[in-house]
Amino acid sequence: MAGAELDGRVALVTGGSRGIGAAISRGLAAAGAHVAVNYARDAESAAAVCAAVRDAGGEATAVQGDVSTAEGAAALVGAVESDVGPIDILVNNAGITRDDLIMRLSEEDWRDVIDTNLGGAFFTCRALSRPMLKRRSGAIVNITSIVGVHGNAGQSNYAASKAGLIGLTKALAKELGGRGIRVNAIAPGYIATELTDALPDQAREAILSNTPLGRLGEPDDVARAVRFLCSDAAAFVTGEVLAVDGGLGI
Repeated sequence: MAGAELDGRVALVTGGSRGIGAAISRGLAAAGAHVAVNYARDAESAAAVCAAVRDAGGEATAVQGDVSTAEGAAALVGAVESDVGPIDILVNNAGITRDDLIMRLSEEDWRDVIDTNLGGAFFTCRALSRPMLKRRSGAIVNITSIVGVHGNAGQSNYAASKAGLIGLTKALAKELGGRGIRVNAIAPGYIATELTDALPDQAREAILSNTPLGRLGEPDDVARAVRFLCSDAAAFVTGEVLAVDGGLGI
């Protein structure tokens, strides 16, 4: 592999089979980690990511699990620790959207987004906290969003879940730091994925006109930031929210 700063470490990436998650999985594997690529339903995409990692000389294992429930998250962490090895790195990337104006937003769509985006991170962090505390080391990166910082009309559920992740990150950084566990977050801006592919041209142009770098981000832009925060290069960094947004939030 191209780099070895994470050589010998095990990384769990939730929602690691598509889009940003797939890029994160590939990036951590390129740094030498054995990556557990978590998926909820899309086994084919997870297998494709693992195959690409292996073709590049890395190690990856697909692991099914639904992190939106406490039982599912605990089972996922247990399976990875048992079958792959002690988890050194956790990237909470699993997330969904159910956009609508608040006057039309259903309770189901509110709960589904909160349970997956925020609850999933809480459940995996809780399940992994005891093993990491015993080992007195670990790196956790939560993938939040620029929407969690600034809000966005029609995304009250998504914005609330991502803002909650920022609070969770800072609280856990204080709670776990004494045992050598670092907890950080990354707030991507608009990244070129299936979701942004569906944006109307007018909306896309508005985003680009407000982005100083003048382009949408790529999944690899986020993956490189995750790789940094998981590495020893960020050994004295915790409780931070790193915006990867091309300057959109300025």
